[in-house]
Amino acid sequence: MSQPSPPAYPAGPTGPRTVEHRWEQFYRYGPYAVLTLASVLGVVVAGELMTVPETHAAGALVAAAYGLQVWWGRKRPHTPPGAPAGAVYYTVRFVLAFALSWLNPFFAIYACLGYFDVEPLLPKRAVRAGLLATAVVLAGSQSGGLPPASVMNWAAFAALYILNACLTLFFWHMGMREEERARIQVETIAELERTNIRLEQAMTENAALHTQLLVQAREAGVDDERRRLAAEIHDTLAQGLTGIIAQLQVVTSVTDRDPETARVHLERAAALARHSLGEARRSVHNLAPAALEHDELTGALEKTVATWAEQHRVRADFTVTGTAEPVHDEVAATLLRIAGEALANAGRHAGASRVGVTLSFMDDELTLDVRDDGRGFDPGAAAPASRTGGFGLGGMRARAERIAGTVEVESEPGGGTAVSARVPLVRHG
Repeated sequence: MSQPSPPAYPAGPTGPRTVEHRWEQFYRYGPYAVLTLASVLGVVVAGELMTVPETHAAGALVAAAYGLQVWWGRKRPHTPPGAPAGAVYYTVRFVLAFALSWLNPFFAIYACLGYFDVEPLLPKRAVRAGLLATAVVLAGSQSGGLPPASVMNWAAFAALYILNACLTLFFWHMGMREEERARIQVETIAELERTNIRLEQAMTENAALHTQLLVQAREAGVDDERRRLAAEIHDTLAQGLTGIIAQLQVVTSVTDRDPETARVHLERAAALARHSLGEARRSVHNLAPAALEHDELTGALEKTVATWAEQHRVRADFTVTGTAEPVHDEVAATLLRIAGEALANAGRHAGASRVGVTLSFMDDELTLDVRDDGRGFDPGAAAPASRTGGFGLGGMRARAERIAGTVEVESEPGGGTAVSARVPLVRHG
């Protein structure tokens, strides 16, 4: 029965035809139309319902009502909802409508305005009183006019008043609930918009953090490769060059008096040089595993195992379990390098007569096992890579951890060694 007062704004022919705009038009021009309709009907039946003095009084009241409406039309755009000026306008208009309805029941049409703008005009605590007062005028008109002329009219007035009051309060209550629901919807939408903004900001921050982590991961990878290459140079090239220098020094010191001994040491120096050259090529090869350029992981591992077996004259078997499938390049490179390092350690330290390499494909995991029957060692007593200068077990673990994997070592003196690397199965593409 009541509608909130929308903000006043100029409404041109091209203005938006929204619900608020239509209510604005009603608040501006509706009272004039309703008052004019009630006046026309009142004039039509004036001879039957009103005496001449009552007709003159009704005319004066209608003029006062038009004047009130002109004043309010100028005042309303600058009056906020619930302001005292609005309450004054509503009260004066009700008094005029009550007086006109007392003279002529058809002026209850004008009193109906009290149902539509009671909420924006009166304070919240007075809205219910305004609705009930308007119901008095409507019930009086419907029961034959005010005051009721007989007991039957009074009974009809009471029944109609109760009906009007109940309907008015019911629809007002429903309107309040709908307004509350709309307010909650607006607040929810606003909260969702704020949440979306915060989420977008968090996603932007996460993207920046992800980029930063990628940069740090690349830098960490570069540092790891530098440390690995430094360890390779120390363990192979530096030691080889030291041996070559020692052999050449012997050759220089015995060339004149013992040419045969000098020749032997010269051959040793050449062999060390060839070995160091091979180690240098292997180190460079490990920086970028070219074996993966032409083969999948299984093929590259098979060739690596075969090459190692040929170089060290040790039996080496390669086995694949599960359903082989292409894996992500980073996963393949990590497992290939771990296998190469484990084989290198077996050839350098284990003194094994047999080596087995197994690649197992499982649902969401890849497992690489490198086993030998060599002399073994105590993993707890093994010197860390930072002390020996080599790549070692710590380096293999670091490689696996970069792709969320693990490396475990089982060994004991005289019992061989087993290196097991477990990494997530990230499929190619």
